[in-house]
Amino acid sequence: MNANLFQRLSDAVADTAKIAIETSDGRRCSYDDIILGAGRYANALLARGVSPGDRVAVQVEKSVAALLLYLACLRTGAVFLPLNTAYTSAEVEYFIGDAEPSLVVCDPARRDAVAGISGGVPVETLDAAGAGSLADLAGEQSHAFPTAVVETDDLAAILYTSGTTGRSKGAMLTHGNLVSNALALIDTWQFTADDVLIHALPIYHTHGLFVASNVTFLADASMLFCPKFNADEVMRLLPRATALMGVPTFYTRLLKHPDLTREATAHMRVFISGSAPLLAETHREWEEKTGHAILERYGMTETGMNTSNPYEGERVAGTVGLPLPEVELRVTDPESGAELEPGEVGMIEVRGPNVFKGYWRMPEKTEAEIRPDGFFITGDLGKIDERGYVHIVGRGKDLIITGGFNVYPKEVETEIDSVPGIVESAVIGVPHPDLGEGVTAIVVRAEGASLDEAGVIAALEPRLARFKLPKRVIFLDDLPRNTMGKVQKKVLREENAGLYSG
Repeated sequence: MNANLFQRLSDAVADTAKIAIETSDGRRCSYDDIILGAGRYANALLARGVSPGDRVAVQVEKSVAALLLYLACLRTGAVFLPLNTAYTSAEVEYFIGDAEPSLVVCDPARRDAVAGISGGVPVETLDAAGAGSLADLAGEQSHAFPTAVVETDDLAAILYTSGTTGRSKGAMLTHGNLVSNALALIDTWQFTADDVLIHALPIYHTHGLFVASNVTFLADASMLFCPKFNADEVMRLLPRATALMGVPTFYTRLLKHPDLTREATAHMRVFISGSAPLLAETHREWEEKTGHAILERYGMTETGMNTSNPYEGERVAGTVGLPLPEVELRVTDPESGAELEPGEVGMIEVRGPNVFKGYWRMPEKTEAEIRPDGFFITGDLGKIDERGYVHIVGRGKDLIITGGFNVYPKEVETEIDSVPGIVESAVIGVPHPDLGEGVTAIVVRAEGASLDEAGVIAALEPRLARFKLPKRVIFLDDLPRNTMGKVQKKVLREENAGLYSG
């Protein structure tokens, strides 16, 4: 049996004439359009020299063409490497150098900049008309393409995660990882061909690409495809939908919309939230206003989804539910690795067909984070209660999640500390009413330096993606330290807890 995810997706389609995607501007794409389009893009990749196992780096705005390119990479046996559209040229240069793709695809406006840092790797655009457009080339190709035969353990994608030391790691995800996780979610969330998903997530990370898209296609369902989240647009589409997947920010913004009522959501089957912790207050407010309990789940780049609150059964605010089918979860002592009893807080570890193959060209890091028995050390602190529900109580290594995106403080601190006039910095996450957490920099200036908040942010803008930029910069004479000299970030978080609540 061919383990190729694309083969599984196409086999799941009962009627190829069915509409799979409808865009905000009214474009309607059938499953036949998608399958044939993926064939044309696969032939275009072949014409550009892409072979099975080659990486294809893609930094483009959300579009149907971008989805077709993802499916074409699967179909050819290439490895899809999506990049956040907010990444700067410096960040993209690192990813290209590390992954060594055989092709880079970007938006037309970035072509010259990307070509200048690609190290000679061919660069194509996707949606531009005219010479050099991969979309134009695909339009000239045959739709016939023999889907590559792959094994379960063959790579389908590499997703980069921010590194705690400042160096990003490429998580290697296999066809088996993606297929198993999508099927587990379809089962858990009871998705069927009758479902219509509002897809307002970006498609360069796990949630929007692998959860929303793969689940929709494997369930033979349909999606209403929005370029980005807009509360007015979501409310307009709501009467035609059965499901919404979002980050907590989606729900906090929708709660402010005057049209959100029990009547407006009565026909909806499920509201799902992930990528960042959902405040219990948001959970309660949503249920009071709509009559629906948001279904929260827990996942990460390296594993896809691990747990979910039940579709049928109690959805407990403040928890991320129960392990998915075939997924095992345990809590261990961070020091000894010994498994802890229910209710005890420790390190969350996960094992299952969803767990990634390892970090790209980082065998030592892979060995350090995947135990010999196959359990992946997530870096998240949590506990399992007496009913089996998983609670995330903290995050190792001070990871910040802002608007659903992961930010590792060390990466931001390294850039801040390189700014002339700054002695040192500490970057923390502070509760933010819209983003969940706001990236906040605590900075010590050099004696006599006149650098202000605006100056620090301006110096960082060319070096960091926008979501990594500090929302505020606070100046102190010294950073608080313990007796061992370690910066006490907990103290800083407590002192600035109300920074964004005013």
